[in-house]
Parts: sequence; structure tokens; C-alpha cells
Amino acid sequence: MTVRSVCPGPAALDPVATSRAADEGETDVNDLWDVGRLDLDAYLARIGGIGARAPSRAALDELHTAHVRTFTFDNIDVLLDQHAGVDLDAVQAKFVGRGRGGYCFEHSTLFAAVLERLGYPVQRRLGRVAGPSSTGARTHCVVVATVDDAALLADPGFGMSLLRPTPLVDGATDDQDGWAFRVAAVPHGAGRAWELHRWHDGAWELMHAHDELPVQPVDLVCGHHYTSTYPASQFRHALMVTRHGKGRHTTLTHGTVTVRRPGQPTEHREISIDELRDLLQEMEVALTDAEQARLIEKVTALRALHR
Repeated sequence: MTVRSVCPGPAALDPVATSRAADEGETDVNDLWDVGRLDLDAYLARIGGIGARAPSRAALDELHTAHVRTFTFDNIDVLLDQHAGVDLDAVQAKFVGRGRGGYCFEHSTLFAAVLERLGYPVQRRLGRVAGPSSTGARTHCVVVATVDDAALLADPGFGMSLLRPTPLVDGATDDQDGWAFRVAAVPHGAGRAWELHRWHDGAWELMHAHDELPVQPVDLVCGHHYTSTYPASQFRHALMVTRHGKGRHTTLTHGTVTVRRPGQPTEHREISIDELRDLLQEMEVALTDAEQARLIEKVTALRALHR
């Protein structure tokens, strides 16, 4: 199934039509997310040569950490108006084939497919940045995996990502190599939402909250279409590149660099265009010469607007 970069109508993912097609041998209703198209061996090689292992908490932790340390969170293709979409074929061509990164719809699409291929029960869920009562759209995507009957929140595609999945248990706190996180269940409509907080400057800071509603591929397509094309989308007005390294987390924008280390003061400073080029290379952002030239041109315009 190829998902286009616009929001298809209801008939595009009609479950009756899908079931009929399955009976006629045209598709597999158990592979709505096209996970059978994943090149699992190539993915595992890209994240450091990790071998395929039976589902376990230790194996899941290793995969998640390797993923967030291999792939940047970034909006570069949105800024360059060249985003190929969030279906699995496009994402694995970009991440696995080119070694690039992206934002949550891409990270979660790829990571969920990997987990499913490895035998983990998986749910894709959508949420809102800044909490369930936020007026923002449901434009953050996370993955919930189950190991030994325990639900674990995987969040590989947030700017300040979890290093490892954290238990989806109300009130649970999790220290991840000095980065502290907390999960909270809160009432939301007729159900509940799950908030993720991180410890920041002596207090718990709300990062995002997801609900438990079922998610279909079209939901990610529409969310991506909104965040990548809506004129007021933050992804169209600022450069965002982050990388989780060992003992440090780096955030690069069109005008600043921020380095965070557990238990240490945050370093934040303005940068020049030349420093931006150097930092993109240091953060191992795989750009062609043409892409870098276009990005520098875009960033120069953004810097002028934000003065």
C-alpha cells in the first residue's frame, strides 16, 4: 500500500473493501502498516549491527537506545519542501538508505514496524504536545509495545526523546542515565490520556500526552500533511535538529545550539552560519551538497525574520 502525502477520503481505507480485497488475494489485512516491506536486516545494520533477538525488555531497551542515537530528530525536509511522506517505504529509504532522520511520524512508523517484525505486540498512538487539554492538534506519534504483559511507552521521535521505553504505569518514574521521566494517567473525555513528564530545573515539565484511540495509517498521513504544509506550523518556521549522544543531548536551531548533560548546567548560545555548517557535520546529518546549500539559504532567511 502506498500512502499519498494528502489526506485521502474515507473510501481509501474502507475496511469492507480491504476485507474483500484480502479474500481475493489482493492484500493482507494483518499488514495494514506494510511492515512486511521493511528491510529488517538493513535497519539493524544501520543502527550498529544489533542482531535480531526474541522479544524481551533488554532487547527492546537496546533497540530504542540505538535508534535514538543513530537517527536525528529534525524537520529539514519540511523546510526544504521535499518531504516524501510518512509511509514505510519512504521512511526506510530516508532513514535506513540515507542515514537521515526526521520527526515523530517517521520515527514511530519505522520503529513500530521493526518491533512488529521482531514479534512485539505494538500499538501506534497519537497525542498532543503540552498535554491533553492543549488546543493543538494530535500531531505527536508514539509507540506502545508489550513485553511480558507489561505496556511500555516508546518515544523515539520527540526532540527530547526517551533513551529507553518507560513503563506505562500511572505515577511511574524512570531514571535513564541521569535523565528522569515520569508517566501519569489523567482523565480524558470518556477515557484517559497518558502524560509524559521530564525532570527539568527542579520540577516536572509536561512534554506531551497521548490517548488510547485506535490509529490508522491515514491518521499519520493527515497529521504529517498538517504539520508539514500548514502555514502556521512551527516546523515551517524554524530549523530543529536534535541528537541524543552518550551523556549529552544537542539541539540545533537556525540561530542557536543547546547542549544538555544530566546534572550539569545547560549550555546555550547563538551561532553563526559557519558554525551551523560545522555543527550539522558534527551531528552527522547526511545532506547532499545541494541540500546543504538550500538549507543554508533557508536558514539565512529564517535568521533575518527572527532578528
